[in-house]
Amino acid sequence: MKIILLASIAILSFFSIKAQELQPIKLLPPQTDKGKSLMQSLQDRHSTREFADKELSLQELSNLLWAADGVNRPGLKKRTAPSAMNLQDADVYVFLKEGVYLYNAFEMKLIPVVSGDKRSLAGTQPFVPTAPVNLVIISDYSKMGRTKDEDKAAFANGNAAFIGENVYLFCAAFDLNCVLRASIDKDAISKGLNLRPDQHAVYGITIGYPK
Repeated sequence: MKIILLASIAILSFFSIKAQELQPIKLLPPQTDKGKSLMQSLQDRHSTREFADKELSLQELSNLLWAADGVNRPGLKKRTAPSAMNLQDADVYVFLKEGVYLYNAFEMKLIPVVSGDKRSLAGTQPFVPTAPVNLVIISDYSKMGRTKDEDKAAFANGNAAFIGENVYLFCAAFDLNCVLRASIDKDAISKGLNLRPDQHAVYGITIGYPK
């Protein structure tokens, strides 16, 4: 028992140290007056699997994450993406060249998770490790309360899909490429991010400039 306990402490300490190498990133207010119209964005919405090796600016990243699942009604703590019974179970993990961050929508910041280029963890397809931004949507089943076990996966998939469509429309509005992917190694993500058993990777989304 002591050996197991010490091993667990060692693993947690390792990830804590790795995360401490990164600094939180304060995001900028979203530019809600920019981009194409909704109808034009729907017209231009598409999946693309080719990306230029060009990083998004802090403002672009801030706009993207707010569109994905930001807070649009602060007084009610409501989001840009709906969720069944307002569970808000979905967490957005952001994979950048320097490391992985957790998007904190209410504080408008990125919280360090693990340092180093971990983009290859975000998907199994060859374009994933070189694209500037990958998002992985993690459903936290502990936020689902009394939801029946047989319904949790359906809720998680539906709620994550809403976020995915928001990303698609944002990218269409700002001439960025993106693709939502079910091709993720869930076990590798769980280990790489040190997820709890009740946290489940649902989808990956790759984003970047046209190649």
